[in-house]
Amino acid sequence: MKNAEIALHFDELGDLYELDGAIVHRVVAYRNAAKAIREATASVEEMSRAGTVTQLPGIGKTIAEKIATLLETGTIPSADKLKAKYPPGLIEITRLPGFGPKRARKLFDELGIKSLDELKAAVEQERLRDVPGFGPKAEENILQALAAGPKGTRTLLSKALQIADSLLSAIREHPSVEHIELAGSARRWAETCKDLDFIATASDPEAFADAFAALPLLGEIQSKGIAGVKAVTHNGLPIDLRIVPPENYGNLLQHFTGSGKHNEALRTEAVKRGFHVSEYGVIDDSTETTHACATEEEVYELLGMQYIPPELRENRGELRAARARELPELVKLGDIRGDLHMHSVASDGRHTIEQMAEAARERGYEYIAITDHSATHGFGNDVQADQLKRQIEHIRSLDIDGITVLAGSEVNVLPDGSLDYEDDVLAELDWIVGSLHSSFRLTEREQTERMIRAMEHPLVDVIGHPTGRLIERRDPYPLDIDAVAEAAARTGTFLEINGNPDRRDLNEINARRAVELGATLTIDSDAHWTRTLPNIQYGVATARRAWLTAANIANTRPWPELDAMRKRGVAAQADVR
Repeated sequence: MKNAEIALHFDELGDLYELDGAIVHRVVAYRNAAKAIREATASVEEMSRAGTVTQLPGIGKTIAEKIATLLETGTIPSADKLKAKYPPGLIEITRLPGFGPKRARKLFDELGIKSLDELKAAVEQERLRDVPGFGPKAEENILQALAAGPKGTRTLLSKALQIADSLLSAIREHPSVEHIELAGSARRWAETCKDLDFIATASDPEAFADAFAALPLLGEIQSKGIAGVKAVTHNGLPIDLRIVPPENYGNLLQHFTGSGKHNEALRTEAVKRGFHVSEYGVIDDSTETTHACATEEEVYELLGMQYIPPELRENRGELRAARARELPELVKLGDIRGDLHMHSVASDGRHTIEQMAEAARERGYEYIAITDHSATHGFGNDVQADQLKRQIEHIRSLDIDGITVLAGSEVNVLPDGSLDYEDDVLAELDWIVGSLHSSFRLTEREQTERMIRAMEHPLVDVIGHPTGRLIERRDPYPLDIDAVAEAAARTGTFLEINGNPDRRDLNEINARRAVELGATLTIDSDAHWTRTLPNIQYGVATARRAWLTAANIANTRPWPELDAMRKRGVAAQADVR
């Protein structure tokens, strides 16, 4: 039984217990177990047989016993008991986008709805609008969710890269390997991946394929030969390794890195200029010569173009710009001089201010802002005003060589656009991130007005994760990005690209549009412990996919320069004049 299949059983058990009204800790325990099983890179079935499955996070003796029973009988007895109480269609309802067990149970209790068909009929008959917590807008959202169906099975980039790095680390030392590189959507730093593609050259392709297929991370080998390996990892991610002659390495790497739209547009443009492009080479129609390309640069140069960075290969104007030699010099991770959104143990972080500062200094940063959650964040350990004042004093007393530590806060933007600290408290802070953490169901007009009012506050420096999305888990709330970007430019408020790989918000489309309308952005990690400070790389990747340069990002500048360009710095300069 594959890890993904085992994980589904525990996801279902968690949903069933939530439907049944079980205590939250039990529900969370089974969901955490499902997550650990799904993300495990080794076979959970083999770990269970070997008695080592409790080494996985969140897997204790009780869950280990349930795994063993599942593997032996194909079912979990406690799940069978709960299934007898609740119709199977109810579980399908819980998996709709924006739905969950609590809302499904409410409709079951109030209206007896127990299948997707019954839910659709109830919406069409406008029966939901009289159920507390629902209404006409909810009916509209449910119809959209029914049309969309359950979310697809794609892997978050950060999870896919962990697997890719493990595979590469394990195989790079093989004596026959010459070159091997990740391709596909992962190399373009897309938000999610449906598979992982690798392109390699080897002195002994057969031995290399055998060694790759023998890697313990791979759970199922679908095909293997001198041309490559097709496999699936234990956690269900398809793997495609292509082994090619060195002279064709660039052709294959370009072909399997570009998106379908990029490659299609490239082929169409090439034909107009007398070339045919494929994974096998570039054919010059005038001479009927096939050019094998050892590097990607050769492919693009043959077609009269600049080399196009992988992140831009989405058919969003990069071919025209490459032909005109006008591609921008994209922002790089090394351009970032400071991280202006992170948390400590004062709110929901795991490390102290000093530990976060020292880890940031080791990354080469010149400055950071500690931005713990404000008074009404609502998830526990929020920092009340009196606590914040003590924290400001503590930060001001720090003397950590080589780095400036700013006293900041991630302040909650209330539904009316006001902030949840009084202005006299806000005035004591060095840096303020304004974020929306509630009331996501406001209309686009209301949400946009809310955010603009927050940006008009003279002390708000940046809007954090502006659209509130969680990739594959929560859609962005409705927002007029053009109006927000124009207000950001007008008020001198920055907009954030949040590096949390679950967010990457603003996304590349909105980030590019915001800069076109005059906004300046920051890229931050939103780290909650030292180990997540490197998440800023996902923010940089998003900025690169948005065609952004270092000049578009405020925190590529030294702190005195950044300080002078923000709204309070501009106001201070005006006062002096």
